[in-house]
Amino acid sequence: MIAQTIQLSLAPVFVLVAIGNIMNILTTRLGRLVDRSRELQVVHPSTSGIEHDAIVIELRYVDQRIALIGRALFVLVLSGIGIGVTVGMLFLGELLGQELRIPTEVSFFTAITLLMAALIYLLLETRLVASTLRLPPELLELHRKDI
Repeated sequence: MIAQTIQLSLAPVFVLVAIGNIMNILTTRLGRLVDRSRELQVVHPSTSGIEHDAIVIELRYVDQRIALIGRALFVLVLSGIGIGVTVGMLFLGELLGQELRIPTEVSFFTAITLLMAALIYLLLETRLVASTLRLPPELLELHRKDI
């Protein structure tokens, strides 16, 4: 029976690996944002006028992105804990000789729901990036037909 429990626990463990990979992506993005925010904070006091306004606008976007990534990471950690609880319940049920079906299903469903919420935060963060990184049309030289 323990072999069957190990087999049952493989699917949640694969989800846990996916969660870890997403966390790696998010922490990399967060690190870049922290670096960018530090650069902007250094430049901020020495700017004025339109340049200062551009720095403030970018700082606001960076702040929003940091908040979204922070929420996504928090929810991912909760999801990972839920997966751990799921696997733990599978083995606990085996040890007790009882099927803890409903609590196991609830913990797995909750973990997957939290994973989806984290992916929504990631989507919102990437949409924010896409909306703020539009290239000015004059740089694209769209009027030129020769290239």
